[in-house]
Amino acid sequence: MPAIAVLVPSPAAVALRRSLPRPGSALVRVRTPEALWRLGQRRLLDAVVLSPLGGGLALVRELHARWPVLPLVAFAPFRPDDGEAILACREAGVAALLVEGIDDAVAGDLVARVTLTARRRAEMEDAPRVLRLTEPLQRQAWELVVREVEQPLRTAELARRLHVSREHLSRQVGAGGAPNLKRMIDLARTATAAQLLANPECTIAMAARVLKFASPGHFGATVKRIAGVAPGSLAVLGPRGVLANFVRGRTRSRPEA
Repeated sequence: MPAIAVLVPSPAAVALRRSLPRPGSALVRVRTPEALWRLGQRRLLDAVVLSPLGGGLALVRELHARWPVLPLVAFAPFRPDDGEAILACREAGVAALLVEGIDDAVAGDLVARVTLTARRRAEMEDAPRVLRLTEPLQRQAWELVVREVEQPLRTAELARRLHVSREHLSRQVGAGGAPNLKRMIDLARTATAAQLLANPECTIAMAARVLKFASPGHFGATVKRIAGVAPGSLAVLGPRGVLANFVRGRTRSRPEA
């Protein structure tokens, strides 16, 4: 699952862990900016939570410059005389400002609302309708696939999580003109790649690595099959554009085990 990188003192991190909705993204604590950069090279980041106080504002600005699409959340014991830092956060595109000691009980929920997953789900809110996902099992599978995009899910794993047999899942998900499961998984992952590649810091090779594709070539072939474009054009499409391209004749493929 995607990771929410947390670069805040322990009390705030504990509050986040206790209040983060489940199931959802995994919280990963990092202690230095260098550790954060390394994490972003190997994990799919859903958001970054950090304190802009005590010199942290420089990191906020650097993150916004290098990863402008990545949601940033400022979580700190803000006081009335921190107005300059708060204003700077707003100017740097911070998605949410949380006050430690006041927002603790709802911190995780507020972070979950601004993650890349939440944005992707909002941009693709028409997916159940345009993909003809009319049955509860189809919609449950779609929700799980949208959330679990960091690596390709196998049919058997999805079936286990949804408490049905592999055969029943494969048969029901593709019923009524809906995409089969493999296409659905590839669609969600390609939409995620479109978000990643909108960041200047992210290369095609890096997107392929973070999303656990076998190689950049495999990644490129999947993107072409799902969205009809080369990976370099994904950022322009965004998740909504990937979905629009997908429904134009790319919804079927051979079943995969």
